[in-house]
Amino acid sequence: MYIGEVAKKTGLSIKAIRLYEERGLITLPPRKGRYRYYNASHVEILNLIKEAKSLGSTLSQLEAVIVYDNGEVDWPKIESFLIKLKCQLTQQTEILKERIGKVDACLSAINSCPTMLDSAPKGRE
Repeated sequence: MYIGEVAKKTGLSIKAIRLYEERGLITLPPRKGRYRYYNASHVEILNLIKEAKSLGSTLSQLEAVIVYDNGEVDWPKIESFLIKLKCQLTQQTEILKERIGKVDACLSAINSCPTMLDSAPKGRE
């Protein structure tokens, strides 16, 4: 398939796809005449890149992870990266839960203050 179809299938811009080619994140597709011709494996890796970026990964991180051996992606390396990413996201979730708990405690303290119960707080009139 040509780059326009790949862009539609992945939701990526043509410019982004070319950037990922330049940075070695996808293998250079063979040419059909003057045009590059992409296959399903290109689409698969492009979707992976898109998802990883949406989870906060940088292109530099992905360059270290998406490596090719004789034209084939090193899937175990990608799997290891995704496991580490999941761990990081889980830790961030726990930190956010703690922060939300602290905000709730502050709100509770404010709402139970006797002066708050007797009059409208300044700025909320």
